[in-house]
Amino acid sequence: MAAVAVKREPVLPSEKEALLALESSRTLARFLDDNDLDLEIVEDNKRAGLKLPPPAVRLLLDILTQMAEGNAVTLIPYHAELTTQQCADLLNVSRKHFVDEVLGKCLIPFRKVGTHRRIRFDDLMAFKKKDDAARQQALDELTALSEEMGLER
Repeated sequence: MAAVAVKREPVLPSEKEALLALESSRTLARFLDDNDLDLEIVEDNKRAGLKLPPPAVRLLLDILTQMAEGNAVTLIPYHAELTTQQCADLLNVSRKHFVDEVLGKCLIPFRKVGTHRRIRFDDLMAFKKKDDAARQQALDELTALSEEMGLER
């Protein structure tokens, strides 16, 4: 049986759902280890067994934790191709900035589908990791410089 990929919008939990996610994440965390997790689903008089592999359990725990904090959650397959707007949203920049300053300077590979650009999620995450590291290095250098100049608080 093939896995079914469903494209969904980010899910912003209600307050009630966030509380349920918190409770569920705490329960699930007690069973987190490197073994498969056997679950039983009970609804009305129906019961079903479910066995989850460790990566799925960790992912489910991450989702529940984010929902408990009231954060919107979405899943993106690592090999997925994203639109320029989706990339801009993930980087928290404008679409124009992303197109002009990132794609325009060929900082991330992309392909065109008609007139639209598509960017692989893994390429975007590699760029983000590199960009975050450069920002952290610049921050560290500024901190060191301010300490040398005696500008500490």
